[in-house]
Amino acid sequence: MPSRPRLLQRPHRDDVLISLAGLVGGLIMWSLGLVSGDSFRREPEALTLVPLVVMAGAELLRRTAPAVALCVAVPALAGDQLAGSLIATIAMFTDVLYAAVVYGTPAMARKISLATVYLTVVATVVPIAVLRTPVSLLIGIAVGLVVLTPAWTGWAIREHREAAAAERLRAEQTALLAELDRREAVTAERARMARELHDMVANHLSAIAIHSTAALSLKDTAATEQALGVIRENSVRGLAEMRRLIGLLRDAGDEGAPAPAPTLDALDTLLDQAHSTAAAGSGGQEFVLRDERPDGTAPLPAPVELAAYRIVQESLTNAVKHAAPGRVDVTLARLPDGPLEVSVTSPYGADRAAPRAPGSGTGLIGMRERVSLLDGTLDAGPADGPSGTVWRVRAALPLSAENTQNPSDTAPPPIEQEPQ
Repeated sequence: MPSRPRLLQRPHRDDVLISLAGLVGGLIMWSLGLVSGDSFRREPEALTLVPLVVMAGAELLRRTAPAVALCVAVPALAGDQLAGSLIATIAMFTDVLYAAVVYGTPAMARKISLATVYLTVVATVVPIAVLRTPVSLLIGIAVGLVVLTPAWTGWAIREHREAAAAERLRAEQTALLAELDRREAVTAERARMARELHDMVANHLSAIAIHSTAALSLKDTAATEQALGVIRENSVRGLAEMRRLIGLLRDAGDEGAPAPAPTLDALDTLLDQAHSTAAAGSGGQEFVLRDERPDGTAPLPAPVELAAYRIVQESLTNAVKHAAPGRVDVTLARLPDGPLEVSVTSPYGADRAAPRAPGSGTGLIGMRERVSLLDGTLDAGPADGPSGTVWRVRAALPLSAENTQNPSDTAPPPIEQEPQ
């Protein structure tokens, strides 16, 4: 439903009270003979009340239609000066002029303020130039009090209100940005926790699932006991990793410093665990580590080394669960002033068995998130190898200065899930 024109809107309650107060005050002044000018002694005497009533009507429109109210008030003021002036009529005119500047459009407020300056200057200079008497200066002062003072008072009030509104808007925007930053921080922390939980625990749980399957399927008591031993070992390690993650989430002042993050020096242990798990599940994989980094290179930044370790860990876990029998190569390479290159190649073909443990498909997503946080690149998928098709995971991790900081401080971009 379209809104009603401002001229037809109901007057504001305060405007009605101002109009009634001005009208009653003018009537009291008129009844007491407090009318300036000789016209009061001319007939009809009630003619002075006409501008008073018109001005009171203009007061009703001071807020809803300030331009119309000013157009009505100016002729009413002129009539008041001709028919005998009442102080109440002049006072209501100053209020209408003030309201026109405060409630009118910005262009209207600027034009009225400038017009009052010009009018006051003219009303001061012309009488002095024509009459050349000290009394002529009072004309300019009177005009300034009636038009200049209310107009510029209204302009000051308007500027104050606009500044207050701008500050409120700025405060709301600041609060909104703070809330967005808080949500992004929570999202980034949740993503980091999900990656750490998956990378630290999934490897052990996969080994437990594979060894428990072997223990249930084999009738050999010695093999079953060996599988149960591996299950217990991985359970203890998984529990330790969970406790480490919980320690990271707690206050370090209460729990002490968290355990150090794993490094590439522990890759041999990872390969031994993968070999043990593959042997228990009859996967038939052989795991080989080739470190082609030159001797004497500078230490890797902690975020880069942690990301490389987690990528190898997840790739080995996937190889144990999905790869065909054959050789799994883990290669580390680093060119001078170049990125750290991590490559894990596993057999991939039609002769691969069904997955020996269920997968969620989030491992590749976690690897892509880690690499993207370091502004690196990751390629994962089937590729041609020397002896046929292989599944290759290749990551390039830049060693820039930005990667010396914690990469989990920035929320990762959304990664489209890919099948493994």
